Amino acid sequence: MIKKRKLIFGALVILLILNLLVWQKVWSAGDKYLVVAIIDVGQGEAIFIETPSGKQIMIDGGPNRAVFESLGKLMPFNDRTLDLIIISNPDQDHIGGLVEILNRYKVGIIIEPGTIAKTKVYERLKEVGERVPLELIARGGMMLNLGDGVRLEILAPVANAKSWSTNDGSIVARLVYGETEFMLTGDAPEKVERGLLATLPSAWLEADVLKVGHHGSKTSTSPEFVEAVKPKFVVISSGKDNRYGHPNQKTLDTLESLNIPIFRTDQLGTIIFESDGRNLKLK
Repeated sequence: MIKKRKLIFGALVILLILNLLVWQKVWSAGDKYLVVAIIDVGQGEAIFIETPSGKQIMIDGGPNRAVFESLGKLMPFNDRTLDLIIISNPDQDHIGGLVEILNRYKVGIIIEPGTIAKTKVYERLKEVGERVPLELIARGGMMLNLGDGVRLEILAPVANAKSWSTNDGSIVARLVYGETEFMLTGDAPEKVERGLLATLPSAWLEADVLKVGHHGSKTSTSPEFVEAVKPKFVVISSGKDNRYGHPNQKTLDTLESLNIPIFRTDQLGTIIFESDGRNLKLK
């Protein structure tokens, strides 16, 4: 009798799990939002993106394992796949957590800028990245169709960046869903911003959300670039009381002079936006 009860209990547990998985799919099917989460990883950068149909993208992974606490909240407990990883630049504060992500998750594609970092973590990243089926080098002009009307436009680097500094070769991308856009600038400095201003039509730069370059450093986020982007919101990814003094007061003055709301991971933690293609909101 006891054995029979155990079998019945086990069967009920299995049915409950299957039921939860079915409802998870139902809920996902009804969720038509693009989710963009700028994750609080301390002094570094990591961005998680999920499209309305469930495609999942990571841009960078922060300096260490800190990214996993937030990923566990942003992704279903049984989900261990990522469709795409984008490495905006190969510095420690952007790739440290990606080594462990590549060890734990099945990844479909890696896109990287082509710049090289002479560090052990970069060498390790290249080793574990070899198991990913497809690796691409980013070039300005590339456009990734993510389905559901979502696309990712690569704006920089515009040429072979192998010999460039990691910041000069940083990937700059514009994420578009319907009438909402996100400008994601990695660690791109003002010289890259000037290049974009000189070569791209103004409409290609406009975005509702600007993730400012290089954690709010004074070497990025020129007034001219911010005015061209015309953001409704600005996000700065930086660590609390970091030794670099990010965000720099010069950057904050630029943004405050333009009356743009500023959201900082060092003050607010992970910052999540949702878009239905027309309306954008903070979650």
